[in-house]
Amino acid sequence: MSETSTKPYLIRALHEWCTDNGYTPFLAVTVDERVTVPREHVKDGEIVLNVGRLATSKLDLGNEYIEFQARFGGVARQISVPVDAVTAIYARETGHGMAFEATPPAAKRPVGLAGAVDDDSTSNAADGETAADTGPRPALAAVPAPDDDTSGSGSDDDTDPPSPPSPDKGRPRLTVIK
Repeated sequence: MSETSTKPYLIRALHEWCTDNGYTPFLAVTVDERVTVPREHVKDGEIVLNVGRLATSKLDLGNEYIEFQARFGGVARQISVPVDAVTAIYARETGHGMAFEATPPAAKRPVGLAGAVDDDSTSNAADGETAADTGPRPALAAVPAPDDDTSGSGSDDDTDPPSPPSPDKGRPRLTVIK
């Protein structure tokens, strides 16, 4: 018997952490034929989804799939995302979260290439608006903070913990989990 992946457990834990702290949890997803989302909201083979309690209905963060109902442009849609297509979960307000490598199934490729997404704000589905976010996507690797001093601080090792991102800089610092 193979060991269960830690990824769905980490997604649930970070979702709970965001909710407990009053943040809006966002999922970045690589879209392929297994992902059921409104295709008109997919940009460069990716979609960012608001999975907050106010934006979703019947949210199920399972071990294999994340499923829920949400409104896109005022129309209720059923969303289904395989856990292995999730590339990040993070708090919209702070950018804190975790990034993962997408693991597409063998011999299948994601639709389009991963890339940045246009900057439009996500609205609360309870207000009859969209659960998709087309705002900036988190980086999938550690991004050096603009205020990092790399001009010879006396240490060349990368063991120092990353500093939190500046809220006005836009791109959160996330760690890739393989």
